[in-house]
Amino acid sequence: MVYKGYCYCKEIKYEIDISSPDQARTSLCHCKNCKRFFGTANLVFTHTAFGLTTKIPVNAFSYTQDSAKPIVHEADNGSGSLLHREFCSKCGTGILEYGAAAANDFRYVMTGTLEDPASLPPKGEFFCLYREKWMPEIPGIFHKDKLKE
Repeated sequence: MVYKGYCYCKEIKYEIDISSPDQARTSLCHCKNCKRFFGTANLVFTHTAFGLTTKIPVNAFSYTQDSAKPIVHEADNGSGSLLHREFCSKCGTGILEYGAAAANDFRYVMTGTLEDPASLPPKGEFFCLYREKWMPEIPGIFHKDKLKE
């Protein structure tokens, strides 16, 4: 199965090639780092809510031949680990991210950049300890207060 995606201005285009949707795991993350990067502000509330990424095997992701090259940003994620992010230099859309521990195995694609984000619905929530009080728990998926429990 091939899932296509692109940034807001469509300069960056990519494909995810997986044999089954089970190879992907879309998750909400309530950590402070994701909240800031995704800027998922709610119009009614002043706090941001979550980040939404789809974890895929590293070899399943590729930029298309007609895609522009992404800009790369690397920085400490706040816990002493290096976080790598790629985004469009023209419109600023975040495309993917991965931490140092996942660099050889996985990519975390920004789910909203998928052509059909609903095709890979959330399977879980991380850092629920930091979920905004106004945001309800999503039923039918796993919930973790910390990354490793």
